[in-house]
Amino acid sequence: MEIKVVGAAIVRDGLILCAQRGPEQSLPGMWEFPGGKIEPGESPEEALRREVREELDCSVQIEHRLNTHTEKYSFASVTLTVFLCHVTDGTPRPTEHSNLRWTSPERLDQLEWAPADIPAVREIQKQYSSDMGSECR
Repeated sequence: MEIKVVGAAIVRDGLILCAQRGPEQSLPGMWEFPGGKIEPGESPEEALRREVREELDCSVQIEHRLNTHTEKYSFASVTLTVFLCHVTDGTPRPTEHSNLRWTSPERLDQLEWAPADIPAVREIQKQYSSDMGSECR
């Protein structure tokens, strides 16, 4: 079974929003970019805006796609597309996650990330070390 999901790498003041999965979720305690499943008839961007409203109680502007990666788990094959975003309305607050943390790009790898999110973490760090640095500061 394949599950298509989206994630938001939300940038604010040079920091990236990281969300920790709750104890009742699969991959408990691991960190991820907030988001979720793409519903039938939704574009990835529509799904991301909906999921951010549901999970963080805020709205985002999507800047661009960072990457797409497929990870095989025991329960399914998950294809995750992560977008770089900025909050446009509200303040992110956890409604489904156990914790939220704003982290600098160079410290992202200090968190225990869900496997599907790791390629996006690496892409953020790569872009931050080159051209994204000026966007994030």
